[in-house]
Amino acid sequence: LESDWEPIIDYGEGDSVKIIHGPLDGFVGTVQEINTDKKKVTVLVSMFGRETPVELDLTQILRI
Repeated sequence: LESDWEPIIDYGEGDSVKIIHGPLDGFVGTVQEINTDKKKVTVLVSMFGRETPVELDLTQILRI
């Protein structure tokens, strides 16, 4: 069932965010793209010395 609940987006592209849910919990990254239609955000996370884009739900990150 699709809900009308809208997460609060208090960050924008280029902002630093912390991942708070999922396998990358605790990682910090930079917002690359926000897709409000799909309720997804692409975050660049530094893994193994390189920036890796990761697609997450809007509810999985917090602005820092």
